[in-house]
Amino acid sequence: MEFEGIVLGGATVGIIALSRWACIKGEYYFGKRLWVAFLIVGLGCIAGSLWVEARLLAAVLSITGFCLLWGIGEIIQQEKRVARGWFPANPRRMKPK
Repeated sequence: MEFEGIVLGGATVGIIALSRWACIKGEYYFGKRLWVAFLIVGLGCIAGSLWVEARLLAAVLSITGFCLLWGIGEIIQQEKRVARGWFPANPRRMKPK
């Protein structure tokens, strides 16, 4: 039996969950400017997946990269959710009015 598909499915769910958590926590501590890190790491993962010969690892790297690229939009949306009061704002990062 081949378990590669099951492993890939589980890894995908884990990557999505971790990238969602990273968007929420990252926006809390660093603000919207974190999108640059998501872009660099995401593109790096995608590029890395082209060079890895192991099929499963290449797939996981690619999925991670695309989840991080999707996370850029989520970080921007998270800032709006915080402004609406749906998520807590970081009091140390609040801008003076």
